[in-house]
Amino acid sequence: MKLSCLQENLNRGLALVSRAVATRTTLPITQNVLIETDKSMLKLSATNLELAVTTWVGAQIEQEGSVTIPARLLADFVGSLPNDKIELEQTSRPAGIHFKCARFEAQINGTESSEFPPIPSVEDGVAALIDPQILRTAISRVALAAATEETRPVLTGIKLEISGQQFTMAGADGFRLAVYKGPLIEPIEEDIEAIVPAKTLSEVQRLLGDQEEPAKLMVTPSRSQIMIHLNNIEVVSQLIQGTFPNYSQLIPQDYTSRAVVDLQEFTRATRAASIFARDGGGIIRLHIVPGSDSSPGKISVASRAEESGDNHGDIDASVEGEESKIAFSARYLTEVLGVLGRGEIALETTTASSPGVLKPIGSEDYVHVVMPMFVQW
Repeated sequence: MKLSCLQENLNRGLALVSRAVATRTTLPITQNVLIETDKSMLKLSATNLELAVTTWVGAQIEQEGSVTIPARLLADFVGSLPNDKIELEQTSRPAGIHFKCARFEAQINGTESSEFPPIPSVEDGVAALIDPQILRTAISRVALAAATEETRPVLTGIKLEISGQQFTMAGADGFRLAVYKGPLIEPIEEDIEAIVPAKTLSEVQRLLGDQEEPAKLMVTPSRSQIMIHLNNIEVVSQLIQGTFPNYSQLIPQDYTSRAVVDLQEFTRATRAASIFARDGGGIIRLHIVPGSDSSPGKISVASRAEESGDNHGDIDASVEGEESKIAFSARYLTEVLGVLGRGEIALETTTASSPGVLKPIGSEDYVHVVMPMFVQW
């Protein structure tokens, strides 16, 4: 293999695949990056056996070839080079690559490409096209609700359902549930159901960047892997096997109190309260008060810590129904408000011991359910 490419492009490509490089592993080769020529492009691949990321870099190819190089050493070295043309030439004894850039040269030893785990290829299966902005929004609003502990592996994944002209993503960790529904660019003929690791989708969100081209999702007929094709990037991930909870049954259909508030004001009030909540069990208390002829409705947002002090703030609200009180985890509440942007949001409650429901006003595509905290009022 002999080729040349720009330092900037190679550095960017290595940054893209680096998140798939294994960190703790019994298979050292997965800490390498596979470097190979692919027609007139330089192809970079990395895998931790659960997730694989491949990207292509523009290059001038003189000779074809392939080899694997330690990922961290390679990325650190390329990142230290000037923004100039890099010449790469594969060596056989030892297996590796000789680099030359401006007045810098290096020999980095690696391993034969034949020892690198094969990157799964998803060529057969139903494909769905999703607008990248919609996909970014869906992942950001749902992935936060997925579990991070492996006690119930199925809850570390996102339930993906694709049918007709719509896709649905749902995440739940036993304390909260997030569901997002979005349109497809074109309808599909066969329904898709899969549980995708939340970590995989979070990586996809990062890799999307400012991409404008549609994202292509394909699931293998065996429902064991998913491939997400982005602009010059392919992500292949193992799917989680198991049965995801019937999340639609977990969404309350009725309420006794509904308060509509400005999202930015609500976010500001909860962030202020969360500062005191850190020393008070991480709890934020909400008191929903209907309006009267002389005053508008409001939500009182409060938290207290015995040693540090307390915090209280009122925000105007359009309240339907009766007065109510409910308490939530400060982290859960601030996280969901932080991904919703601007506009208004509705908070629907029934009792202090029943789940609360958050819904953006003017949009039917998202619902977030949060279990309450039990406190003495």
